[in-house]
Amino acid sequence: MADPLGRVKVGGVTNAENSLNSLLAGEELLSMQQVADKLGLPITRAYDLLQDRKFIVWDSPEGKRVPLAFFNDKGSIAKHVTGVITVLTDGGYDDEEILRHLFTADDSLPGRPIDALHGHLAREVIRRAQASAF
Repeated sequence: MADPLGRVKVGGVTNAENSLNSLLAGEELLSMQQVADKLGLPITRAYDLLQDRKFIVWDSPEGKRVPLAFFNDKGSIAKHVTGVITVLTDGGYDDEEILRHLFTADDSLPGRPIDALHGHLAREVIRRAQASAF
């Protein structure tokens, strides 16, 4: 049976959740404590950054998880990740939709938007996010 948004529950999990499960299945995911350790911050400050939407979490069956792909090679949150999260949030996307957008392959980039944010296509990803969000 579908809910008002057209999501179908199979085994207690909606098709949207199942899709996100498969998209993030191969990703290295960090707990909030691991995020705090990576950033060299107390856990409370990591939660402040989460509340400030500097990054978002996936509410996985194991708890809140943050994709390692949100970080640059210096261990900081990649600046373009925060920017695309802000653009998509302002456009009405919820966290699951943002994660789905970032981790779904796009042949025209090529690759996934999350990977493109770490390279020379970052501005293109943000431009496309602006276009799709409004």
